[in-house]
Amino acid sequence: MADETNQLRVRLVTPERTLFDHAADAVELPAKNGYVEVLYGHAPLMAELGAGDVTLHGGPDGDQHYNVSWGFAEVLPDRVTILASDALKPEEIDLPRAEQQLDRGLNMWKEAGESPEAFDEALRVIAEAEAKMATAAEKH
Repeated sequence: MADETNQLRVRLVTPERTLFDHAADAVELPAKNGYVEVLYGHAPLMAELGAGDVTLHGGPDGDQHYNVSWGFAEVLPDRVTILASDALKPEEIDLPRAEQQLDRGLNMWKEAGESPEAFDEALRVIAEAEAKMATAAEKH
């Protein structure tokens, strides 16, 4: 079991697939209110995910990055479970499509009028597109 080596068992899943299920030294999560770094022995925590990168340190293939959009993370002292609505490896990101998503979000923002819900949805679309573009830029 991972806890004998002071490593976390980290599992990253979406409704469609499991992207990562291994031991790691640490994991950084894009919580809705900012990034959280988790090490072995972390206090239990439930966090809502925003859009950004999950970074796994010290996994079987070295450091790994995954772009995630929305969901939840459960942190326990010896394991982290990340349930993301969507998650992509950097090489899976379609940059032109992310740029189109950003344009769509900016147009939604301009057309939101007085609706707080429309502004919130526009900001979600923009945040997701910008996070994908940043992840794609890091791989080059």
